Amino acid sequence: MNPGENKEDAKGRFRWKIGIAIILLLAVATVIIKLISPQSEKDYKKSESFTDPVIAVEAVAAMQGDFPVYLTGLGTVTALRTVTVRSRVDGELIRVAFKEGSVVREGDLLAEIDPRAFQVQLMQAEGQLLRDVALLKNAQTDLVRYKTLLEQDSIAAQQSVTQESLVNQYKGTVAIDRGLVADVKLQLSYARITAPISGRLGLRLVDQGNMVKASDTSGLVVITQIQPIAVVFTLPEDNLQAVMKKFRSGAGLPIEAYDRSGKIKLAQGQLLAVDNQIDTSTGTVKLKGQFANEDTALFVNQFVNIKMAMDTLPSVTIVPTAAIQRGTMGSFVYVVNEDQTVSVRPLTIGPTEGEKVAVLEGLKPNEKVVVDGADKLREGIKVKLITRESPPSSDEAPSLTGKKIHQDKTRNSGKHG
Repeated sequence: MNPGENKEDAKGRFRWKIGIAIILLLAVATVIIKLISPQSEKDYKKSESFTDPVIAVEAVAAMQGDFPVYLTGLGTVTALRTVTVRSRVDGELIRVAFKEGSVVREGDLLAEIDPRAFQVQLMQAEGQLLRDVALLKNAQTDLVRYKTLLEQDSIAAQQSVTQESLVNQYKGTVAIDRGLVADVKLQLSYARITAPISGRLGLRLVDQGNMVKASDTSGLVVITQIQPIAVVFTLPEDNLQAVMKKFRSGAGLPIEAYDRSGKIKLAQGQLLAVDNQIDTSTGTVKLKGQFANEDTALFVNQFVNIKMAMDTLPSVTIVPTAAIQRGTMGSFVYVVNEDQTVSVRPLTIGPTEGEKVAVLEGLKPNEKVVVDGADKLREGIKVKLITRESPPSSDEAPSLTGKKIHQDKTRNSGKHG
């Protein structure tokens, strides 16, 4: 054999070996597939026969009771009175007797102006009064003597008349002097600046040692009355007639103030007044309520939510707002039947208060309504009732989750096989 023939024989043997290897691989693959197929087919049939599990939901029983009807509005806390304390006289501020932000009573000392100039003026006015009083007494004494002499026909009548006029003149002078004394005393009292109302002090506007004048517009400090305190809030004009009817009856409209979130109750008071016109730009009317504010929970310019009690619905069905569903048919709930299935129940709902809503028609007390898990429900589906303290187990999961778990198990068994 020549070299060329040996090379061809070698190639033939190599191809023959490759063919044998491919045949062996195919045979092994066939055996493996046959071994795996029964288990895969079994898992597949199991997954196909898997039915939707019972859906776990939370349900509560509808209650029956009186349901209060409120009107709500956004309000701003305002002081009943706000006073800017100013000096009534000119002088040096020698003392600031208040602490910023503190609560003061009417008549409490706030500051003092240098009183020495007014004390000097008072001394002068009192000295002038004493002099004129002495002159008056002397003139009165002379008048008595002149009248006696006139009765004895010892002096002319004109002299007695002149003396009587002099007495009256001195009386006028004494009256003027007394007025001057009173005026200076008044100016001296103004040197002590006291609180004109009870309330909370703001920040100090003038420091001790400054010269203050009665013409100053900024003042020394601002006082706001916080006990009682007012809240100005708005309501839609559509509610005005109902509010005015009850307000004019004299029965009184209780109102409650809540924080910005509407969850924490801050104070309770009464409706004080209703504005005399409607705001045409917003279609609302302003109302003012008054609160005792004994615990100072309300602060001036604070934003609050106001709830005004208007009426009470007696013996109505009450459910949580979480149970109310809305769709093309309107408002409805899922009612849990005795056989642990759910039914769709259309409702006529009334006012809402917090996390509760009044049901006017469509539901009876003690019927159980779904409050959690309603997004997975449909008419007639089987459910299992749970509480928040006992969450559902894995086998109580929704049907789609169960199918996915079985599909994942099938894939994993195929890989491991």
